[in-house]
Amino acid sequence: MHVVLSGYFGFKNEGDEAILRSVVEALRREDPEITITALSNDPEETEKTHGIKAVNRWHGPSVYRALKQADGLISGGGSLLQDQTGPKTPVYYTGVMHMARFLRKPVVIYAQGLGPLSTKLGRRVSKAGLKRAALLSVRDEGSKKLLGELGVKQEAVVVPDPVLGMTPDPDKRPFSLNSNQPYTAVSVRPWPAVTSDSWQALAKGLDQIAERGSRIVFVPMHGEEDANASEQVKQLMTYDAEVLAHDETLEGKMAAFAGAEQVVGMRLHALIFAACGHTPFAALSYDPKVEVFAALANQPVAADMNEPIRQETVKEVFADIQANQQSYGAHVKAYAEEAKQEVQQLAAQALQTLR
Repeated sequence: MHVVLSGYFGFKNEGDEAILRSVVEALRREDPEITITALSNDPEETEKTHGIKAVNRWHGPSVYRALKQADGLISGGGSLLQDQTGPKTPVYYTGVMHMARFLRKPVVIYAQGLGPLSTKLGRRVSKAGLKRAALLSVRDEGSKKLLGELGVKQEAVVVPDPVLGMTPDPDKRPFSLNSNQPYTAVSVRPWPAVTSDSWQALAKGLDQIAERGSRIVFVPMHGEEDANASEQVKQLMTYDAEVLAHDETLEGKMAAFAGAEQVVGMRLHALIFAACGHTPFAALSYDPKVEVFAALANQPVAADMNEPIRQETVKEVFADIQANQQSYGAHVKAYAEEAKQEVQQLAAQALQTLR
């Protein structure tokens, strides 16, 4: 069996690299002899990091050859069919789907989060790409609803994010976190709607956590841009805090979130890493996918990052999760354990579809 994986791979985004790692691991558990080729922005790095084949996602002939040699295409996971990052995004991913179909290769839509699709072009190309999928799976009910709005009539299954199939390795935790001092792991990212006043309010909320005995550790999920946002919030805090190196390994970052007392996070996969470790979290929602995941795991949302942050609300939520870690931890554990089984079932179903 030989499959091609299409996603946002090779861009140094830890969430998408975790998706790739988790899909590879799940597929190999089903078929240890499987050959996997990823379409990547940095093929050399992808091959080295994940132990698979990779080709340049922007080089049409290389993509064509990879698909021609494969048994089928797996598109996902992640938020691929959305135009929030620009109208070309859904055009690219559906273009790969159409190339596979031209070569008579089946296409599996794998745990994708769909939308937002605010342009006519985005909606049109997404519908065209999705409607002939051999297997259609999405990661939340909102995505399934959007399929209906687009006019995609075939049945879709709702599945968890593939990363929930991963198991954190405590031995990979960064050295500075190996003391017995409890800590709170924090993920922030730059976002146009977030004002300096909102960052200030968040900093005061984190100070409250630190005051109650938990060290604040920022874990950048997307290179220097997240590291810079982390430093910005750190400078607004009264209590001391640490910012981990932005080039810390994927395993190290996952272990950092999973081993925390609690997590405060904007990035979706920071929260998913927390869930993998059964760690309670408070979400900072900049995108509907963050709020949706928090609801699935029965965890609180501390702030809508598209609105001015109310310091009182943030402090109240942070105090609640800090005081009720055991209860919130039980909720996230129950969700994560069930999700892990469903993730593996999807891998088996995908390979069965492509055979």
